[in-house]
Amino acid sequence: MPESLTAAEPQRRPRGRPRKAPDALDEGNRRQELLRGAARLFRNKGFAATTTRDIAAAAGMQSGSPFYHFESKAALLFAVMEQGMRAALRSQAQALQAAAADRASSQDLLRTLVRAHFDVLLGPGSDFIPVMLYEWRSLTPAQRADIARLQRDYETAWADALQALCAAGTIRADARVARLMMLGALNWSVQWYKPKQGASLDELTEQVMQLFLPRN
Repeated sequence: MPESLTAAEPQRRPRGRPRKAPDALDEGNRRQELLRGAARLFRNKGFAATTTRDIAAAAGMQSGSPFYHFESKAALLFAVMEQGMRAALRSQAQALQAAAADRASSQDLLRTLVRAHFDVLLGPGSDFIPVMLYEWRSLTPAQRADIARLQRDYETAWADALQALCAAGTIRADARVARLMMLGALNWSVQWYKPKQGASLDELTEQVMQLFLPRN
């Protein structure tokens, strides 16, 4: 076809939302690499002992590059915790939706919550929540308030399930105390659990159910 005719044809615009430019996609990926690398370092070394140079190296960046994405190491810490809590909320919601479709009992709902919580704490990419558990004091008061709101949203399902079990007499304890004790015990598993060196997460879930809801 002659070049002049080709140039005269109107260009067709693709339907739907415009695609992101490759560099824009790369920036999003680099930000995620920073978050994952920082979460791993904050968990293993602690927030105070981790330098921005360490974080940049973990993401394959120059030492000053993290500041392109986050204004400070403290801002990165908050982002790690926030992303971890939002991912936990999504994971929990998906698990509960599946349980609701199966018309699960209150006891089965608690089992679902325990299993989903172990995924958050001990499953793949599980550095985010342990950082939140042990670096809480490194946040500013405003940041703590933001994370606390996400925690309350996450624990609402636990409060409802345990209240139902208490009302039925299955748990003979105050529902609030039961929630705090159960989550405290589960959260401590990040200190001692070793993947492939003991019980699976399914088996661990059943152990928890036997501990807190023993069969008569």
